[in-house]
Amino acid sequence: MTVALVTDSTASLTPEVAAARSITVVPLQVVIGAESYDEGVEGGVTPELLAEALQAWTPVSTSRPNPDQMLEVYERLAAEGASEIVSIHLSADLSGTFESAQLAARRAAVRVHAVDSRQVGMGAGFAVLAAADARDTGADGTLMAAAARERAAATTSLFYVDTLEYLRRGGRMGAAAALLGSALAVKPILKVDGGRIGPFERVRTSGKALGRLEELAVEAAGGHDVEVAVAHLASPDRAATLAERLGVRLADGLGPRSVVVGEIGAVLGAHVGPGMVAVCVARRTTHSDPPGD
Repeated sequence: MTVALVTDSTASLTPEVAAARSITVVPLQVVIGAESYDEGVEGGVTPELLAEALQAWTPVSTSRPNPDQMLEVYERLAAEGASEIVSIHLSADLSGTFESAQLAARRAAVRVHAVDSRQVGMGAGFAVLAAADARDTGADGTLMAAAARERAAATTSLFYVDTLEYLRRGGRMGAAAALLGSALAVKPILKVDGGRIGPFERVRTSGKALGRLEELAVEAAGGHDVEVAVAHLASPDRAATLAERLGVRLADGLGPRSVVVGEIGAVLGAHVGPGMVAVCVARRTTHSDPPGD
């Protein structure tokens, strides 16, 4: 029995990781001005291009893959020998990608386990990797989907943004909350909670925000075995500093693993804006430990 694993480009998995773990990545699209780009493919939109467009106030929007595009991926994998497919995606409350996966699954030639991770970015990415780990132990599609859900539920995703304006524009944050943040001149820390993005704390400066992210990440780890990712958009120095500090403070829980650091993809970046720094702490769960751990 061969189980294929599918996710979307917002899961923040590098092409090298996706290839090594046999994960098929379906791109979302970013529209900058009148030009449409696929995310995560050669010649597609880059974080640098996105940041420049946002800073220049060029209109930016994002779009999901439609059900026919998802079905094409599922049918190709079935033709290549997959007997089941596990398809894991970012929160359905933030994108219609999961809905496209569900609709395509009903028409696919093989069983498709569509999973709403209730997460974004590496929060979803760690869930995908948990499913891949389960597959390596011989798990079927049902157990792989369960491993992904378990890992996602044990994951804390927090991020700091310089302004709530981009979230407001994209409909991911209410206008009242965004205006309040601007009026108070605060630096908001937000959290993915129940599949939605909401305000968590407010601090007065970016330095305090990064320090608070560090403390919250340590609290989320809680002494458990964890994997940790730090993401940013046009803010590499802040991200590197946070990752270095977390690597030291969470060394016991990380074991041989390093804190993953990378620039966030363009689709998510379009909604948070330049200056964003995020931290994702994923506790390693029963089903997410690969052979030999």
